[in-house]
Amino acid sequence: MRALPIALVAVLLLAGPVATVAAPGVAPASTGSTASTGSTASGAPSVSAGSPSSVAAQSMPQIDRANLTLRTLSTPPGSETRVSAYSRGPDLGSSLGFATADADAAVETAAVVSRIERAETPVERQQRILAEINRVERAEVALNSRQADAFTAHAAGELSDRELVDEVGRVAATAREYDERLDEIDALAEATDGFSSPGRLDELQVALQVYEGPVRDRALATARGQSPPTDMYVESSQGSVVLATIHDGQYVREVFRTDRWDRGGGPISNDLAIEVTETAYPETAALRDPDAFGAGAVQRITIPHEFGTLRTFVSGGTEQVFVEHQRTDLSAFPDSEPVAESGDGFNVTVQRTYAGGPVTVTVLDEETGDPVSDVTVTKTVGDGDSQAIGTTDAGGVVRTLSPAETYRITVVDEPRVIVVGDLEPLPTPLPVVEA
Repeated sequence: MRALPIALVAVLLLAGPVATVAAPGVAPASTGSTASTGSTASGAPSVSAGSPSSVAAQSMPQIDRANLTLRTLSTPPGSETRVSAYSRGPDLGSSLGFATADADAAVETAAVVSRIERAETPVERQQRILAEINRVERAEVALNSRQADAFTAHAAGELSDRELVDEVGRVAATAREYDERLDEIDALAEATDGFSSPGRLDELQVALQVYEGPVRDRALATARGQSPPTDMYVESSQGSVVLATIHDGQYVREVFRTDRWDRGGGPISNDLAIEVTETAYPETAALRDPDAFGAGAVQRITIPHEFGTLRTFVSGGTEQVFVEHQRTDLSAFPDSEPVAESGDGFNVTVQRTYAGGPVTVTVLDEETGDPVSDVTVTKTVGDGDSQAIGTTDAGGVVRTLSPAETYRITVVDEPRVIVVGDLEPLPTPLPVVEA
């Protein structure tokens, strides 16, 4: 974005949140699109492992859907974790906090641009550009520590689910604003006689993108009242987090593992990052050729496929995926196993899956096999209280997120009741390197 006049900023502060723009190379979060391929930021290489022609034009391989799995990263095996379910709804306090932070960041970016443009000589302009890049570098270090502290505090019970989700949302919004600020600085550098953007600017932009995520975006939209209330799965351990939700016919998941990110590691190539992702997610990589985008020690790999999208960030040094974003169409979600019960006029099938995964409950008439709509379905986790997860739609379907422990599903249409009990989550289909 370009520098904002002070009058306009004042209007934005009164009117609501400042609109944000997707970071370079990242498609804006969409509720309907599953494919998010990589356009490139200036100076950052982007390659595809396949033909240079459009990914959409490639013919799809023949896939055995019965044996398909979409592997997913999780918290470190054997780590002490905290797992909970969080119902996210409109939140005026959080929304106002986000709006104020967005506006403050926009004002700061405008001030940075103005400060550089007021330089009296090309040398002074260059110095100011480099100084602002240094400021963003220091700010990124602080963001990383802030986020890791939030993960650990939540795992220790020192932060609530709401506080954790708000904090990672603020981190994401701040990182996005720094990314946009670097766009402005890059343009100013290119317009400066005898000067061009240093390579570390591109590297820094890619590093800032790791703090964004599709579940964070959904939580922010929900808090602002721009999206309906949603249930979220939250799992944390020291230095890692898993967030998941269901939205607009898709299962959406993001994972961040600080233990897999070597912040002092050397550069990693596009080809090696693609190889790392293909090795860890072989079934997904078989669906479509990956795209790579990155610079320096972080590479971003994207695989848009017929079931959704996988995006990974790969670290130099560890040569491992340390951030994962997944969007998967619920109608084609492969990693589930059915458990069925009949009685009291119902046939109920529960497609159980791994902890945090999407559980589909289907209710049919026991005699006709027709879908039964508008019946209440509840979920009980362990020895806890029964919680309504919704009513069945016209197809007799309602969905929820799998807990990490034994649970039961109850279908209620007074006086008829049927219980599907002793449901256990499936093992998480981890990437090959951790499986």
